[in-house]
Amino acid sequence: MRSSRKGPSVDPKLLKKIANPATGSEPITTYARSSQISPEFVGHTFLVHNGRKFISVYVTEDMVGHRLGEFSPTRTFKGHGRVVKRVIEKT
Repeated sequence: MRSSRKGPSVDPKLLKKIANPATGSEPITTYARSSQISPEFVGHTFLVHNGRKFISVYVTEDMVGHRLGEFSPTRTFKGHGRVVKRVIEKT
């Protein structure tokens, strides 16, 4: 938890890339999963690294205040085991 007195922790490189008008339509690639989403990010697409590949994240107004890493899962859920139907043979 970050103190509200300190303000949001936003990666300065991301703010610099957002301010650059040349990166208007193309997605912004980043490794900064811990960066908070600020209101300036709304409407932009980020490619957030999850440790293996980059996941596309389109930022909406509801995401402001959350972290970029929350929308790029690092683990793949495969289920709670398989249900195996066993046939009992009578002899």
